[in-house]
Amino acid sequence: MASVALAKEGGCFLVFEGNQYAVTKEQPPLPSSTSSPPSQEGSKKNIMRILLLLLLSSALYSQPLPRSTPEKEGVSSAAITSFLDAVSKSRNELHGFVFLRHGKVIAEAWSKPYADSLKHTMYSTSKSFTSTAIGFAVAEKKLSVNDKVVSFFPELLPDTVSSFLKSLTIRDLLTLSVGHSTDPSEDIPAKNQWVKAFLATPIADTPGTKFLYNSMATFMLSAIVQKVTGEKVIDYLEPRLFKPLGITNKDWETNPEGINVGGWGLRIRTTDMAKFGQLFLNKGKWNGKQIIPESWITEATTAHIIQNPSATKEQRESSDWLQGYCYQFWRSRNNSYRGDGAFGQYILVFPELDAVIAITSETPDMQDELNLVWKYLYPAISATTLPDNPAAFAQMKKQASNLNIKPFKTVADSVIKSAPVTSWQNKTVTLQDNENKIQTITFSFNKKDIGVVIKTASENHSFQFSNNDWKTGITNFKGPGLTARAANSMAGLPPLKVAGKYRWKDDKTLELIIQYIESPHREIWTCYFDDNGFKMETRNSIGTMKEDKIDETIIGK
Repeated sequence: MASVALAKEGGCFLVFEGNQYAVTKEQPPLPSSTSSPPSQEGSKKNIMRILLLLLLSSALYSQPLPRSTPEKEGVSSAAITSFLDAVSKSRNELHGFVFLRHGKVIAEAWSKPYADSLKHTMYSTSKSFTSTAIGFAVAEKKLSVNDKVVSFFPELLPDTVSSFLKSLTIRDLLTLSVGHSTDPSEDIPAKNQWVKAFLATPIADTPGTKFLYNSMATFMLSAIVQKVTGEKVIDYLEPRLFKPLGITNKDWETNPEGINVGGWGLRIRTTDMAKFGQLFLNKGKWNGKQIIPESWITEATTAHIIQNPSATKEQRESSDWLQGYCYQFWRSRNNSYRGDGAFGQYILVFPELDAVIAITSETPDMQDELNLVWKYLYPAISATTLPDNPAAFAQMKKQASNLNIKPFKTVADSVIKSAPVTSWQNKTVTLQDNENKIQTITFSFNKKDIGVVIKTASENHSFQFSNNDWKTGITNFKGPGLTARAANSMAGLPPLKVAGKYRWKDDKTLELIIQYIESPHREIWTCYFDDNGFKMETRNSIGTMKEDKIDETIIGK
């Protein structure tokens, strides 16, 4: 039987010959038109082959990233080790790190309890994915960046439409140059009708002329994509972006109107961030197939507006936030560009060096974290291969495997390995009214672990804590977040993954850490046990980045 190519997927052909199949990049000759029609048995075999094709097509698209050693790809293992060491000693809390050179993974690291298998909150790195959805829609001629925003929502316009609002384009949304005098992202997310509220927000300056960071502009891009495609952005991107790249572990928050929030809310793995960066480095190609036009990649990563035209030369040279803004990407120093999210979620792309670096973290100083990249990693990328260095490579792997976050910010008064407060074993404490709406808290102690059950009006939430390794679990109890005030925040998402750790600061003071391991953040509960009663101080890692800030003191009995 002649070779038959049933389909081309990801730049490859799935070829059958007799009862065998193979994947090849070469197109086989077409069967002769004089070939006899298949028998009934042959037709059954062809059906089975088509079913096999459907099963394999995803794999053909989403082959895992190839791997190599740093030296083979022209990067110093010792420099990567120095970076990991420096960041672990800094105030920047690294969660995930993936380094690609020439399309290959040369280094990766996760700080326990974070792991490669976990997705991570992207915050504003989500914007780059929303922009890419616009790029696909442009390629499919569903819209143009010059289209007027008002044309998509005539039923939601205010009674009086200003000339500035009439002239507002998709391009102005993409470049965050709407013309608002202040960022409406503080107020609109608490409302139920975000599109209507955005259109009613006065525009003070000519659109396209002044940069002002504005996550609601990105939300409007998401709303426009949903209006013209009938799909949420996450669903629209599924066959176009996520499936080809093999991005499966993901979700995206929606607003009360059922629209992906666009400017934040996406959660994906650090490795998948690196894949996205590699797609852009490849100018829109993946496994040999052009999945988004090269022209869009160029347009989306070119600076279209300067953030602060009055910045001095010294300010521009020291800041990665003054290099120009693209279509929901930032230009960076050293002729690079990036997706960029709060607390240090980065997809750094280096076109001249053929490299991508993806980082997830929680940092109080995003520039400081990028400075470590410029100090240790950027100079370590060479134009040619380097001599093999097995010892340095082994040291890099060891450093990567030993990373742990450091959730306790102060030194304990003493080291107490077992629970000293036995009188509180299995005792339920009734709490006074509090912001977290916790009604009661119950403790169970053993030699190694502590169990805590908190009761709210809706349900009981159970947590486990260890004083050595992290104890993982899931919960519906919402943790801290920059966008927690948004209406519908986290609604509809799976239960949140957490890891618990504890320590006794002294014989009556227990410190509990609830690390939300698909987020940058954690809760810190300090419990004081006394014969006269109970007190708990709540903190979160956002508020305690720069100072010791107590969110609330809760009294119980």
